[in-house]
Amino acid sequence: ETQPLTSKKDVSDCNEGEDCKENGLLVRNPKSALRLMEDGNRVHPSQGDKGEAAQISNGYSGVQSSVPCNGMGEVEDAQCTAPAATTTTTTTTSTTCGAEGQQQLMELQERETWSKKIDFLLSVIGYAVDLGNVWRFPYICYQNGGGAFLIPYTIMAIFGGIPLFYMELALGQYHRNGCISIWRKICPIFKGIGFAICIIDLYVASYYNTIMAWAFYYLISSFTSELPWTSCTNAWNTGNCTNYFSKDNVSWASHSISPAEEFYTRQVLQVHRSNGLEDLGGISWQLTLCLLLIFTIVYFSIWKGVKTSGKVVWVTATFPYVILFILLVRGATLPGAWRGVLYYLKPDWQKLLATEVWVDAAAQIFFSLGPGFGVLLAYASYNKFHNNCYQDALVTSTVNCLTSFVSGFVIFTVLGYMAEMRNEDVSEVAKDTGPSLLFITYAEAIANMPASTFFAIIFFLMLLTLGLDSTFAGLEGVITGVLDEFPHTWSKRRELFVLGLTIICFLGSLATLTFGGAYVVKLFEEYATGPAVLTVVFLEAVAVAWFYGISQFCSEVKEMLGFAPGWYWRVCWVAISPIFLLFVTCTFLSNPPELRLFDYNYPYWTTVVGYCIGTSSVICIPIYMVYRLIITPGTLKERVLKSITPETATEIPFGDIRMNAV
Repeated sequence: ETQPLTSKKDVSDCNEGEDCKENGLLVRNPKSALRLMEDGNRVHPSQGDKGEAAQISNGYSGVQSSVPCNGMGEVEDAQCTAPAATTTTTTTTSTTCGAEGQQQLMELQERETWSKKIDFLLSVIGYAVDLGNVWRFPYICYQNGGGAFLIPYTIMAIFGGIPLFYMELALGQYHRNGCISIWRKICPIFKGIGFAICIIDLYVASYYNTIMAWAFYYLISSFTSELPWTSCTNAWNTGNCTNYFSKDNVSWASHSISPAEEFYTRQVLQVHRSNGLEDLGGISWQLTLCLLLIFTIVYFSIWKGVKTSGKVVWVTATFPYVILFILLVRGATLPGAWRGVLYYLKPDWQKLLATEVWVDAAAQIFFSLGPGFGVLLAYASYNKFHNNCYQDALVTSTVNCLTSFVSGFVIFTVLGYMAEMRNEDVSEVAKDTGPSLLFITYAEAIANMPASTFFAIIFFLMLLTLGLDSTFAGLEGVITGVLDEFPHTWSKRRELFVLGLTIICFLGSLATLTFGGAYVVKLFEEYATGPAVLTVVFLEAVAVAWFYGISQFCSEVKEMLGFAPGWYWRVCWVAISPIFLLFVTCTFLSNPPELRLFDYNYPYWTTVVGYCIGTSSVICIPIYMVYRLIITPGTLKERVLKSITPETATEIPFGDIRMNAV
């Protein structure tokens, strides 16, 4: 006898101990199934209820698409009753649930997963290991005590960075949603965090890809027998250009400028044609074409989803390590390399007493691992439910930190070589920070090595690949967030949405392509992302640990992995990590950086503009909180309680059955 799963059958017809199909439910014990349906609408079950839920997870019973229908965690009988149209032969039911239930069902039925586990790992590593690992960590390390800096860096990683990294991976994998819609299942009043993350990601895309356009310009310029930044005879050079690598006996004076610096400032950036942020000048058509090609590569790498980007990262995530190894070996054989390594690692223990060193360590590990950009949530949401995200968090974060450390040797062996050639101290050579360290100092050193063209090509290719997979990740955070929030509108139009997003990012980058674009990049890098992301992750940690509940979160991790996080992780999530974030945020806000680039000192009003840019994303959080309280019916107390209570339970895959996680 064959009967549809959705057919109506009286509960009393089910024999004791036999499987029964009733209104879309597959249950072993009908009474426990009824209890499950009732308990499925409770967000925080009692200890006894949790025991039954655990039994369900072991396969004794399951609910198929049993989703609350009014969006507020309550089932409305009038909406969710399945009216039966009975005939003499068959009995059918039709369910008319609300949009929330339909949306969640669509998410579960159509959500893709990574083709292989290694695709996910490479994508996360590629996202975490970016240009900052190459230029920011070595500079901060030698500036803050050399080898002694590794102590606060390691402490901040263990108690701050890695727990937040693990938390985001676990949240994304369990709830299988992007940065916006995931808050329906955690704490709806904090949904503004998701919108803030999307805005921050767009800000990053507007300046980060411009740095890659600079690298692309260098790459194209490297296909010559003699690199253009090796001589002072070019049209863009000035009278101060001094090539101390030439065969002539040239002395280095205070007003001397290297040919590499003039190529970077006068040919690539053309900052001499701008008067600062007050007058940015025209747009560089060369950089515009470079950026257009980069966004074209990005679009065709992510337009189909993680199954295509997961294949691209096999190149973009692994190639930099091959090049780093080649450059490390080459740098170690250069004369004077030992001077750079000594300067890099020589410990200055007195520095550990300075608060700034600990703040720099916390900021570096945080921005290096990258929680708060929605990327870890998005990538983990495409994992299989029982994937070991705990192991993934430890492996990827360890690889990221080691990459930063090794990159320091790659950079400082060359700086030691530069100091040897200039007959100066390493500290004088290492004055350049940020992109200038790569595009001036390192580029100049490469230009004066044997086989300079080869090393220049692979070096700037490495910079491009380091930046590309981070761009893939940042845009995927926005794409997944929006598609999960508006599945009926965009789920079948991903290619069109990604095209529109890349066009918006390209147009938003036009200000950074001007002759004064480098000044804009510096302003966005310091203000648009730093304090905003710190604030976002602080509120995210508080929402999960204190509103959603650390016990609830740990029980979900146990459901996925088979073991619950220990006391160390719980203490970090509840107290240490939020304090860590609050400490860094308050320090930054109390001491805003004084910006200077080349010979340009940023005026005071740029600080105000910078804070306005940073606030423009974070302001989404309180605006949504007010909006949420206004649209929620009931008294003020009822509105607050409903707004901090998850709207929908998370359905977890169990074979061909979908089970409500309660």
